[in-house]
Amino acid sequence: KIQLVESGGGSVQSGGSLRLSCVASGFKYSPGCMGWFREAPGLGREGVAAVCPGGEPKHYAASVKGRFTISQDNTDRTVYLEMNNLKPEDTARYYCAAVGVLNVRPGLDPALYNFWGQGTQVTVSS
Repeated sequence: KIQLVESGGGSVQSGGSLRLSCVASGFKYSPGCMGWFREAPGLGREGVAAVCPGGEPKHYAASVKGRFTISQDNTDRTVYLEMNNLKPEDTARYYCAAVGVLNVRPGLDPALYNFWGQGTQVTVSS
């Protein structure tokens, strides 16, 4: 069974840091490119960051560039999102996603990701 399990969410004050992790399991081969997305109440799903096997290319939303860093472990089955200088507008539920096939470069387009985790809540207070 294919699963994506996120962890690392929580509550922090503005300017704080959190590190999200996502472990992909059940894929016969590689989960392919993986990404982080977020949803805030009343807003749609926003692409935050994405990375493909081998570590490149990486994509970031303009709103998080310079503050967030996406990375993978050497198995390409665990993806991390290091979030620094967090702001109240970063408050959202964060989801991990995987394409599930190789040779697809989805960038931050959620429609191109086929597998999703349950999400982890990030709350930033001012």
